[in-house]
Formats: sequence, structure tokens, C-alpha cells
Amino acid sequence: MTDLPIPAARPENPRFSSGPCAKIPHYSLDMLSDAPLGRSHRAAVGKAKLALAIDQTREVLGVPEDYRIGIVPGSDTGAVEMAMWTMLGQRPVEMLAWESFGEGWVTDAVKQLKLDATVRTADYGKIVDLAEVDFDKDVVFTWNGTTSGVRVPNGDAIPADRAGLTICDATSAAFAMDLPWDKLDVVTFSWQKVLGGEGAHGVLILSPRAVERLESYTPAWPLPKIFRMTKGGKLIEGIFKGETINTPSMLAVEDYLVALTWAQGLGGLPALIARANANAGAVRDFIADKDWIADLAEDPATGSTTSVCLKFTDPAIRDGAGFAKAVAKRLEAQGVALDAGAYRDAPAGLRIWCGSTVETADVAALMPWIEWAYRSELAAQ
Repeated sequence: MTDLPIPAARPENPRFSSGPCAKIPHYSLDMLSDAPLGRSHRAAVGKAKLALAIDQTREVLGVPEDYRIGIVPGSDTGAVEMAMWTMLGQRPVEMLAWESFGEGWVTDAVKQLKLDATVRTADYGKIVDLAEVDFDKDVVFTWNGTTSGVRVPNGDAIPADRAGLTICDATSAAFAMDLPWDKLDVVTFSWQKVLGGEGAHGVLILSPRAVERLESYTPAWPLPKIFRMTKGGKLIEGIFKGETINTPSMLAVEDYLVALTWAQGLGGLPALIARANANAGAVRDFIADKDWIADLAEDPATGSTTSVCLKFTDPAIRDGAGFAKAVAKRLEAQGVALDAGAYRDAPAGLRIWCGSTVETADVAALMPWIEWAYRSELAAQ
């Protein structure tokens, strides 16, 4: 039976994908008219655009002046891999994982690089006890679990006088959460997440300690050209001035610049954080008094404000995975939520992207539709 009352309001933008994510509000392809298409990225205009993207990234995120920022190939995955393959192996390593992408970094460290790493994992909806982590080792972790809906609440557990490097995959945290730069030596992200940019490009941010590691350590394994950041024992500074390792899409760079300019117009990082917080709050306010749906994140202090993951808890549901997929299908068929199903490796449920490009009014309008789809599917069992 699907004759339950239809909610009155509808989200104006039904795009709740967790990557690529919703474009900035009122986005138009006309905004990209200044892209230097058909020009070399090594021409003056191309270099200027890439340098501007780096400068605006620094300004919006508040990256310290002595940290390097580079635009690299392969999205966030490429940026993380570059850091791991070039820096790990000098010191003992701890790998932290509480979702599928973190588990992927564990696989690379243990099975590909064959490091004798200490591995700490937590189930979906939880994070590891950071107080137990030895930060005198190199530590690799995700700040926000895009597929599990949990995040590191702050950097308090990371000591300022650590001996190891902290390598942080911040792809669904950058531009929506406050990253403690003094506690992070390598930070990576893809602009197709919180700023809704186009895919394929990653950003790699290095502290002075990370640069020192690159210049003083040569790993035992061969490095493909696309990973090499030093020459003759010195950092290739051009990478961090817009002289990219391989050819970037100037259309995608222009799209990123548009999003950065929009962010600056809002008031920068504080405004972006406030938008994500409001969006996640709209979801959590809705589910707070419901006995049929719950936050996958078990501790509110670690609940994500970008990738909010939900699980159905009604004992009347017979097939949890099938039910969740059917609900997501109903939402898509109604045109109110696209790509809102849980990640394929995560527990069955929904995943609502609440990043900074999403309007809170759209999140609030979606919530009654989730209840409508749930009740409709329950009646149809």
C-alpha cells in the first residue's frame, strides 16, 4: 500500500549524494566562462588559475603559511597514496580505521607496502580510542568517516610534541569541520566533497615536518612518477605553486575557484561549518523522538556533520538490507532524494549528505519524505 499522505513540501535540490556532492546553491555552467579551455596549464593563464586555487584554499581553510598546498592527480585517494608511499617506512606505523576508506589504507600499508603496522579498528558508528594511540609512531587515519557517519571530535588526543607524522584523510571534513593544523602533518581532500566540485583532482597539504620527512627519507620501494615529490633530496616546490605533476582539467579548476569564491562570500570557514552543522542538526532533530530510525553514530560527540548515516530500527522490518534499498528507491522515484542509500560496504540504511553546499531547508523538507517512504515500504512488506 502506498496511499499514505504525501508530504506537502519537497526539497528544491534533491541531490544528497556523498560524492560527488551537491553544487553550490544557484549553480550555473555560465559561472565557468572564464576557464582557459584549450590552453596549456603551463601557460601563464593556467599557472595563474592553479596558483589562485592554492591561495584561496589556504585563505578559506586557514592553512598556516609554512604549510605547502599542492593539487595532485587521483582525487583524495591519489593524495593519500602519495603521502603513504613516500613517507611511511622510516618509523613504526599505526593505522586507524572505522570505515571502508580507512580499511583501504590499512590494506595498502600492510599488504602492498608490507609494513609491520599496528592496526586499530572500530565498527561502523564508532571510532577507536585515540587515547591508546602512540603518536610517536606515524599515524594514518580519516578525520570523518564518509561511509560510517562518525568523525574525530577534535585534535586533543594528538600531542604537540609527537615524534611521528599524522597523515589525515580529511576529504569529507575539509571546509565543513575545524581541522587543528598544528596537530596534522599531512592533510588530504578532494574538492568534489564539501565544496561540490568536479572529480579527479586531490589536494595534498604538508606541514614542515612532512617536508622534512620527504627530504630526509627514501623509501625502500620504487615510486611511480606520479608519486614523486622530491628531486635530488629536495622538495619539488613547483608542485605546491601550481606546477602540477600531470595535466589538470582547467574546467574543474575553474569550478573549484567558483566554489571557493562562494565560500569566501559567505564568510569563509566559520560560515561553511555553520551550514553543515545546521544541516546535520535538521536530520538529528527529526530522528530524536523516532523509535524506527536512529543515527548510526553511537556517540553524539563523534557524529558526522557531513555524511549523516541512519539505520532503521523497527523490529517489524523483515529484510533490513532490502528494506533500506527499497526506501532509498522510493525517495529517488519521488524525486526528493537522489543517491541517499548507505555505502555498499556499510550497514544497511540511508546516508544523507549534509555538507556546506546543501541548503538546510532542503534537508528539513526531506525528513517527512523519509517517514513516508518508511511507512509505505513497511505497509508493502
